[in-house]
Amino acid sequence: MSQPHMTATRQVAIAGATGLVGQHLLEQLLADETISQVYALGRREPALRHPKLTALVVDFARLPTLPAVDEVYLALGTTIHQAGSQSAFRAVDFEANLATARAALAAGARRIALVSAAGANANSRIFYNHTKGELEEALMALAPDALLIARPALLLGDRSALGQPARRLESWSQQLLLRVGHWLPSGWRPIAAERVARALSSQLAASPGIRILGSAEMQDVG
Repeated sequence: MSQPHMTATRQVAIAGATGLVGQHLLEQLLADETISQVYALGRREPALRHPKLTALVVDFARLPTLPAVDEVYLALGTTIHQAGSQSAFRAVDFEANLATARAALAAGARRIALVSAAGANANSRIFYNHTKGELEEALMALAPDALLIARPALLLGDRSALGQPARRLESWSQQLLLRVGHWLPSGWRPIAAERVARALSSQLAASPGIRILGSAEMQDVG
């Protein structure tokens, strides 16, 4: 029997489409037959071209009014070393993601997906974990119909292929954890960026309320 035709009705926005998880998210969203339009927000256009894709080069500190969308995917992220300071890191990981979520909700979105991190906790004394947790709480306060949060452990992927600067600690940790990761609890094992993206892109539309995915669950979903 032939499969029923799926009408493409969803319009989505994604911030961070040129990142490690974001590039996979973008490809998956474009391949989704239920999605008719993808708006990619970023400081530069993604290299990918597609009939469904509209690239919006933006300043996240002064976002324009967005086109009508049904959901938004937040995949912006950096490191303190790469950003240069804690305040610059916060401007990306907290302020830019939150501003995008607010702009998307104003444009009609009722569903939000976020790439967060294992250990995210607004009460943490570790600045990185505190910032990630603070963003999660800020998004919850916006009260969308659905908020899907991915908390991956160490991400596996080739940043150099994306034209991104190497993260030396991440590269070293990847090599070490690939050797000893099977001894770690499943929630703290390294996970491929593509699996994180797959978990978000496949689950958001069917996940009402607040749902948090750890690495162990994403290994199965993805």
